[in-house]
Amino acid sequence: MSNEPVKDPLALGLGSLGAGTGFGAACLTGAQIVAAVLRGELEPAAYHDVGGNPLLAGLIAAIGVGGAVGWYRSFALESVWQRGVIAALAAIGACLVGFLGALVDRFFGPAGLAVWFLLNVAFAIVATRWAIRGKGEAGSGTGAA
Repeated sequence: MSNEPVKDPLALGLGSLGAGTGFGAACLTGAQIVAAVLRGELEPAAYHDVGGNPLLAGLIAAIGVGGAVGWYRSFALESVWQRGVIAALAAIGACLVGFLGALVDRFFGPAGLAVWFLLNVAFAIVATRWAIRGKGEAGSGTGAA
């Protein structure tokens, strides 16, 4: 583990959780965009056969990416238990936030899903920056060196 203590473990933990949730939800939203395009292009019978495949792949990717990003971003924490909880919550959060894309698709269509995708990525980037600031590393934007 690291020799120096983490400067702000709360910021590191919540930033890691937010980063995993945002990037994982972006994966699921991307899959919903693919499914929406297929729904518009294919006949209903053909869509019924293949429409669930991108959604299942997106769900698996959301769980994997959300958990992996949450685990990776929280690496500066000493406790493996805390890192595991952050990773699990990020995976679950990615699914929950990604499922909100179904409402966005229902009311705003594929264009709304594209905006939802970009909002998820932007949220994940902001959360990543918060987690990096929580580590207190030199050059991470926390002030004068």
